[in-house]
Amino acid sequence: MILLCPHCGNRDHAEFSYRREAAPAPTIDAGEKAWFDYIYLRRNEKGAHRELWQHTAGCRAYFVVVRDTATNSMIAAAALAEAPAITATTAAQAVQ
Repeated sequence: MILLCPHCGNRDHAEFSYRREAAPAPTIDAGEKAWFDYIYLRRNEKGAHRELWQHTAGCRAYFVVVRDTATNSMIAAAALAEAPAITATTAAQAVQ
């Protein structure tokens, strides 16, 4: 699989590390269950999915990828500062 680093361009997936689902963190006072769910549970849904990746063998930057879990293809990528602009839904619609 080839991933697009927003800073370095296209690179082999071996240069990257998957970090987690790109979901907003609970508030600090959300409670133990909310934090447990955020840290340990994943939705693992079929289709477009926002994920946090790090280019560990390159620029070391974190970025958000929208990836189709059914085809394992990358739909979009954005630096963290630009990440709110892409969502799994809007990226999937752009491809269709």
